[in-house]
Amino acid sequence: MGEPVSEMCDHLIKAVNVMMDAESSQIYRLEALKFCEEFKEKCPFCVPCGLQLADKAQTAVVRHFGLQILEHVIKFRWNNMPQQEKVQLKNCAMGLLSSGTYPILEEESHIKDVLARIIVEMIKREWPQHWPDMLKEMEALTSIGEAQTELVMMILLRLAEDVITFQTLPAQRRRDIQQTLTQNMESIFSFLLTILQLHVDEYRKLVNRQWLHPSAHCRVGVAALNTLAGYIDWVALAHLTNDNCRLLEMLCLLLSETELQLEAAECLLIAISRKGKLDDRKPLMVLFDDVAMHYILSAAQSADGAATYNTSSPTQPVVERHYIFLKRLCQVLCSLGSQLCFLVGSGVEVDVPANLSKYTEAFLAFTTHPSQFLRSSTQITWGTLFRHEILSKDPVIIQMMIKYFRATMTNLVKTGFPSRNDSPSCEYSRHDFDSDEDFNSFFNSFRAQQGEAVRNACRVVPLEGFQIAAEWLQYQISTPIDIGTTGSKMAEGLCSILSPSAVQWDAMTFFTESVVGQIFKNVEVEKLPVDQGIELLQAVLNYNTQDPLILSCVLTNLSSLFPFVTHRPHFLPQVLYKLFASITFEVVEESKAPRTRAVKNVRRHACSSIIKMSRDYPWFILPCFDILYNQVKKLFSNEALLTQMEKCALIEALVLISNQFKDYTKQKAFLEELMATVAARWTSDEMRQVLLEPALFLAFVGADQLMAEGTDHTTGINRSRLSFCVYTILGVVKRARWPADLEEAKAGGFVTGYTPSGAPIYRNPCTPQVLALLPNLLALIRTHNNLFLPENMCRLSETFSRAYEVIEVERKVVLGLTQPVLDIYDSPVYKTHLERMQGFFCTLYDNCYHILGNAGLSLHQDFYTIEGLAEQIVGSALISLDNVPDHRLRPMLHILLKTNEIKHTLRHSHGH
Repeated sequence: MGEPVSEMCDHLIKAVNVMMDAESSQIYRLEALKFCEEFKEKCPFCVPCGLQLADKAQTAVVRHFGLQILEHVIKFRWNNMPQQEKVQLKNCAMGLLSSGTYPILEEESHIKDVLARIIVEMIKREWPQHWPDMLKEMEALTSIGEAQTELVMMILLRLAEDVITFQTLPAQRRRDIQQTLTQNMESIFSFLLTILQLHVDEYRKLVNRQWLHPSAHCRVGVAALNTLAGYIDWVALAHLTNDNCRLLEMLCLLLSETELQLEAAECLLIAISRKGKLDDRKPLMVLFDDVAMHYILSAAQSADGAATYNTSSPTQPVVERHYIFLKRLCQVLCSLGSQLCFLVGSGVEVDVPANLSKYTEAFLAFTTHPSQFLRSSTQITWGTLFRHEILSKDPVIIQMMIKYFRATMTNLVKTGFPSRNDSPSCEYSRHDFDSDEDFNSFFNSFRAQQGEAVRNACRVVPLEGFQIAAEWLQYQISTPIDIGTTGSKMAEGLCSILSPSAVQWDAMTFFTESVVGQIFKNVEVEKLPVDQGIELLQAVLNYNTQDPLILSCVLTNLSSLFPFVTHRPHFLPQVLYKLFASITFEVVEESKAPRTRAVKNVRRHACSSIIKMSRDYPWFILPCFDILYNQVKKLFSNEALLTQMEKCALIEALVLISNQFKDYTKQKAFLEELMATVAARWTSDEMRQVLLEPALFLAFVGADQLMAEGTDHTTGINRSRLSFCVYTILGVVKRARWPADLEEAKAGGFVTGYTPSGAPIYRNPCTPQVLALLPNLLALIRTHNNLFLPENMCRLSETFSRAYEVIEVERKVVLGLTQPVLDIYDSPVYKTHLERMQGFFCTLYDNCYHILGNAGLSLHQDFYTIEGLAEQIVGSALISLDNVPDHRLRPMLHILLKTNEIKHTLRHSHGH
C-alpha cells in the first residue's frame, strides 16, 4: 500500500498547491478542488494519506489539508470503521498532539485549530464510554511542553462550545458528555487553575528577569483563560467560589498583567454576571473586599493611562487593546453593582459593603472618562443604585448622587462627534461609531438614560439637585453667547447646533427639566424653594436673545419653572407675554425666505408650552382668560402671521381653559364664537361642492395645475384655509370636555340624565358645532378615498403626479434613515411645490381620521345616536379601499381601530 499512498500524496500536494497559488487559473483551481473533494469522499487511503500530509516536514497549507482529511474521516466514516482502525487513528492523533507540532510560538494558529477539532470530534464519539481516560491523557500531555498545554486548552474549550453552546451533536450524546463533564468539573477546574497558576508564575519570573521571550508562558495563560471563559458561563456557581473564591482572586490579580488582563476581565465579567439562586451568588461579594477592589482600581487607572499616549491632546490615537480592556472592566463594575443591588435587602442577609465608597469612586471614574461609550455604560447601574430601597438611603450613595449630578453636567454636553477634533472624546468615538449620525443616535439614548438616573437621584436628594440646576442656569444666563468657529448659516452672530453656547444651553436645559420636575413630586409644599424658583423664573423672563437655538432652551426652562408661578400668580401675565412674543418669533423680520427649523422649533415650542400650561393648570390660568383670548384674536387678525398648526395650538389652549367655566351654556357660547369663522367657511355652498366632487377638490387645492418652481402657488391659500378648518375641528373635539366632578357637572348643566344602571349621561358643549360640521367632514373623507380611483388619478398634473406618495420624512422613518445632524437647524427649509402638496394631503387625511377617532370619546351618545351613522361611515371612511394605497390605510386603521367606541360602530356596519 505504501506506493499507492505515496503516489496519491504527491497528487494531493500538487492539487493543494494549485488551489493556494494566486497565479493558478480558475479552471485549474476548480479541477484541483474537485480532485481533493472526491478523494475525501471515495479514496480508501484517507487515513494514511492524511497522516503523511500532516507531517511536520510538509508546508503549512499541506499539513492543514492533511489534518482536514483526518477530520473528514472522523466526522463521516467513524461509525463504519473497525475498532482497530479507530484505536490506531486515535493513537496517531494523540501522537500529533504530543510531537507533531512546532514549538508554541512557531506553530501556525490554523494548524492548532484543526488539530484541536480532530481530537474533539473523536471525544464527541468515544468519551466517556470508549475513552474513559481521556481527561488523564490530556493532563499528561501538558507535562510535555507549552505547545501541548495550549492544544489541550483549545480542546477543552472547543468541547464545551460544541456540547453546551452550539450543541453540534445528537441529543443523547450531548447529554452523556455534559453529564460526564459535570461529574468531573471539580477536577477539570482544579486542573485549569493549576495550569493557569503555573504558567502565570513562570511568565512573571521571566518578566522580572527581563528575559526577552516570556511569551510562551503568556500564550498558555491566555489559552487557559479563554478555556475558563467557556466553562464559567454554565458550570455550577459553587465551582467559581470554591476554595475561598480562589478563581475570582486569581482573576483579580491578573488584571494587573498587561498581557493577560483583557482575558482575565472577560472571565471575571462572565462570572459576576451569572444568574442563579441568591444564596449561590452571595460569595461574589468577596470582590468588594480590600484586595480585590485594590486590583480592580489599579487596573482601571493603569489601563486608562495606557489607552492614549497623551490624553491631554484630543487628537492622540487610542490604544485599542487597552481601551477594550477598559470597556470590560467597566462592565465588570456594572455587573458587580447589579449583583449588589440584587443581594442587599434580599433574604440572604448581605450587608452594605464597607468598601462601597471605594467601589462607587471607581465607578464614577468611568462616568467621567473621556469616552462617551464608557460614560454611557455606567448609567443603568447608577439608576439601579439610586432607586434601590436600601442602598439609595446609604450615606455613601447619597454623597455619590451629588457627585453624579456634577458629572452629568459635563456628560450631557453633546461633544465627541467622530468627524471632529474639538474634544478628547472624539478619538474614542472614532473607535465606537461609524458616523456622526451613528454617534448622534447613541447620544440621544445616552442622554435619556442620564435623565432617568437624575430623576431617580432627585427622589432622594431633590433640593440638592435643584441647587445645582439653579447654579447652572444662572451661570448660562450670565455667560456671553459663544458661537464658536462654525456659526449659523442663517444670520451672522447666531449659533449653529454645535456652537459651544448651544450645546451648553441644551445640556443645562435637559438637566434642569429633569431636576425641577421632581421637586414638586418629592418635596412637601411648605419646603418648596419657591423664592429661589421665582428668582430663576425672573432671570429667564428677563433674558432676551434673538438666537433661536438659545431661545428654544429658554422656553423649555420657562416651562419647567412654571409650577413656581402657581405660588406667585402675579407673574403669570409676564410668562404669557414671553410665550406670545415667541409664537411670532422671526430672525429676520419681513424676510421672504422660508423659516429655518430652529425658528420653527421656537414657535412650535411656545405653542406647546401654552397648551401644556393650559392642560395642567387651567384653573390657574382662567383669571387671565380674557387676556389670552384677546391676544389670540389679535394674532388671528393677520391670516399670514401664524401657520395653521400654530393657530390650532392656540385654539386648543383656549378650549382647555374654557373647560374651567364649568357652565355648559357659557362654554357652548364661547365655542360657537371661537368656531364661527371656521363653521361659516366649512358649511358654505362653495366648500360643500368642493368637498363632494373630486375634480372640484383637486382644482381647489391646485393639484391639477402645472407649476414651475419659484412661482407662487395661488391655490396655497385654499389649502391653508381648508387645513385650518380641519385642525380647528380636531382641536375642539380633542379638548372640549365636561367637569370631571359629577356635582360640578350637574351644577353646570352638563348632565342630561342617567342610564338604567345609574351612570350619568353627559353632554359636551362642542356637540352642536361638531355635529353641524360632521357631514362635510365625511364628504371630505369620501372624496379623499375616491381620489385614488383611476379616473381621478389622471386628473393630477405632471407637477403633482406623485402627490399621494409617502412623504420623505415618513419614508426615512420606515427605512431607518437618520437626518444629518450637523447642518439641519440653521438652513432655511425650502420645500418644492410637490413636497408641500404631499404634506398637505398626508396631514389632511390623518387629521380627518383623528377627528373621527376622537368623536366617540368626546361626544359619547350624541355621536353614536346619529341617524344612519354606520351607513355614513361605510360610505365615507370605508369606500374605495381597494384603490387606497397601503401607506394611507395604515394610519386610517390605526386611528380608528384603537378607539373602542368606533370599533362598536364599525362592527355594527358589517351588516350593511
